[in-house]
Amino acid sequence: MTAQPEPLRDLVAAELALPIDPAVAAMAAAIAARHSGARAVLYYGSTLREAKLEGLMLDFYLIVRDYREAFGAKWLAAANRLLPPNVFPFEHEGLVAKYAVLSEADFLRLASPRTRNVSVWARFAQPSRLAWSADAAARESAVDAVARAAPTLLGAARPCVGDTIDRLDLWREAFALTYRAELRAERGGRAGSVVDADQDRYRAFTLPALQAARLDAQLVGEQLSFDRPMSSCERSQGIRAWARRRREGKALTLLRLAKASATYAGGIDYLAWKISRHSGQPVVISPWQRRWPILGAVALLPRLIVKGAVR
Repeated sequence: MTAQPEPLRDLVAAELALPIDPAVAAMAAAIAARHSGARAVLYYGSTLREAKLEGLMLDFYLIVRDYREAFGAKWLAAANRLLPPNVFPFEHEGLVAKYAVLSEADFLRLASPRTRNVSVWARFAQPSRLAWSADAAARESAVDAVARAAPTLLGAARPCVGDTIDRLDLWREAFALTYRAELRAERGGRAGSVVDADQDRYRAFTLPALQAARLDAQLVGEQLSFDRPMSSCERSQGIRAWARRRREGKALTLLRLAKASATYAGGIDYLAWKISRHSGQPVVISPWQRRWPILGAVALLPRLIVKGAVR
């Protein structure tokens, strides 16, 4: 797989290197210290966008050299290899977080068009920070992976957007497609709020990301015009591809939830907290659901869908 064009890679490298709160950096280093072969820790998500830490859960990705080296336990390594990522809770100096674990090879693959699953490339098309790295090679590897995310997002979204579109609307519509491809608790309009939180960033990334995706376009003011219109056949293929992503993505969400009951202590309580926070609807977990989290989550899900808390 070829390297991304320098304009985009330079933007990604500069963004990943932006300073972060020392408490976040300390937590990232503590996460890395838990696992042999740690290569990088990336910080992303709502606490980065909102620049607020207290009372919220921080989000990290831990990138490792090899799952067996990172975990020791064969079953954890196998689970991460078969259905990446494994997710773990973490507390450090009064802050709480969760972190997902990927190998360098899986991170590069899952941030690229080599996978239909949106989970990684949708997240890393958004701002992130390299909170910790083992060495210069690990930093370069992280930049390479993250630089694939935005072109993958926009390339996948292209058949579903107009041939002429406001450049921020391009990102809003692209993220909306990814939100619908997972089981999500967020209210409608969340994809737009992600873009609105850092509009200048998305303006700067638009043309370099399109260039990396090999999508030629002209920008006049805020209006973006693609050089080659989409044919009706290409649009139909794109719509079918997103329908498949939605089916597979929601199924993968359920499988990861089931796996998390074995790898993530208190996972069903975290699920309830996250759904309540994003949907505004209270979610009560009963004692039997904590005792049997897989069955509890399965029993909980239909009620949440009916209430509109999960889509």
